[in-house]
Amino acid sequence: MADQKLETLRRVPLFRACSPKEIEYLARLTDEISVQPGRVLAEQGRPGHEFFMIIEGKASVQLPDGDVQLGPGDFFGEMSLLDNEPRVASVVASTPMDLLVLGSREFSSAIAEVPTIARSIMTVLAQRLRQVETGATH
Repeated sequence: MADQKLETLRRVPLFRACSPKEIEYLARLTDEISVQPGRVLAEQGRPGHEFFMIIEGKASVQLPDGDVQLGPGDFFGEMSLLDNEPRVASVVASTPMDLLVLGSREFSSAIAEVPTIARSIMTVLAQRLRQVETGATH
């Protein structure tokens, strides 16, 4: 099971630049969960306590100007953990899903101990902000 988790982590785009030692560290921090369609993973306006990375399946991000679909390799939940503000959108499982989850404490540890993750998250956040500023959607 541990080897399978390591292999799963190696496949996550967010962790591609991580060293084997960093992957092992992340394996100790992450939990693997499976959810069914319809499961609310994040609720707009509520505090956020987890960071999610999609391994398999799809989720719908419910935004005021329309839904955005997420799939394998995508992640969500980082904003609330970074600024301690409520979730800005609801995220609902559209299909059965397998996810890796970091709680807020584990997320903070991962950011502090594995700088490549922090850089990757900042890059995605910058891309999302740029899309909002230019009026583009996913």
